[in-house]
Amino acid sequence: MAREHTGFTVEIREVTAPATFNRLPAALGALWESLRALPLGWEQFDAASYVLGPGSVERVERTLARDGELSLTFTLKGCSHTVSVRPATVGGDR
Repeated sequence: MAREHTGFTVEIREVTAPATFNRLPAALGALWESLRALPLGWEQFDAASYVLGPGSVERVERTLARDGELSLTFTLKGCSHTVSVRPATVGGDR
C-alpha cells in the first residue's frame, strides 16, 4: 500500500535536523538558506546553487519524480554530509 504524500522533508545530515514543509518551494528555500550559511568551497557552492538555489523547483520535481529522493553529498571541514529532499508521507516520512 502506497503512503499518502503530505509535503517535503529536507535535511543536511549531521548539520540540520529534518524539517517538513507543505510546498516544495518553501522546502528548497529553507534548505538553500541553510546551505548558503555554510563555509562551502566555490565548486560546492556553485553546484548547490544550481541544484537547490533560485529557479530549482522544476529540476528537483523532475528528480523526485524519477528517483523518489534528491541526495547530494558535500564535504565540510573534512567530513562528508548528505543533503536530501524527499516526499513526506502520512505516518512518518521514511
